[in-house]
Amino acid sequence: MDKSKILVVDDESRMRKLVKDFLTREGYEVIEAGDGVEAMDCFYEDKDIALIILDVMMPKMDGWQVCREIRETSKVPIIMLTARSEERDELQGFELGVDEYVSKPFSPKILVARVEAILRRTLGKSAGDVTDAGGIKVDKAAHIVMIGDQSVDLSFKEFELLTYFIENEGIALSREKILNNVWNYDYFGDARTIDTHVKKLRSKLGDKGDYIKTIWGMGYKFEVE
Repeated sequence: MDKSKILVVDDESRMRKLVKDFLTREGYEVIEAGDGVEAMDCFYEDKDIALIILDVMMPKMDGWQVCREIRETSKVPIIMLTARSEERDELQGFELGVDEYVSKPFSPKILVARVEAILRRTLGKSAGDVTDAGGIKVDKAAHIVMIGDQSVDLSFKEFELLTYFIENEGIALSREKILNNVWNYDYFGDARTIDTHVKKLRSKLGDKGDYIKTIWGMGYKFEVE
């Protein structure tokens, strides 16, 4: 299978080259952009971009603005790079629909592993893997959620969170366990990241959002009534 096309956006050419070298070594096709405006030009010109690695601090148009504009028309996975590890930046990123959040300095090998994991989930699901939980139908192959004949528009992380809940139906899940499983690595952020995602997920599921029960002081449980 042909490897996917990745857009790497960073105003530091040295950083772009580092990331590109590691991705190219794994067989990915890499497009580079040095600022937010150039990134948007690449995004609109090339419809085959499978994932975007996006720096926050850039001239002309920063990463938040780029992410916000992309999310108006696309759910392409976004990994955000930042030199700042402030909690409010991280929460803002997830609110905007960022799929992963990697703080500089980082290991390029770890970044490639994140890319592999996201693309494996978005592009490599086996066909026919459809689950029905209380009227919520989850098609992992197509990355689609349906309630009745209506499609539910979820971000990548919201989809992963819902899938994890359904696969653990009736089991009380701590925030720490959810972070470790859904975010796919040792995560040192604030657990409120989960609360933000759960709130948005409940809202998008409508009445069926009530299936996600809050366990005060611990976490959540998915339970079909």
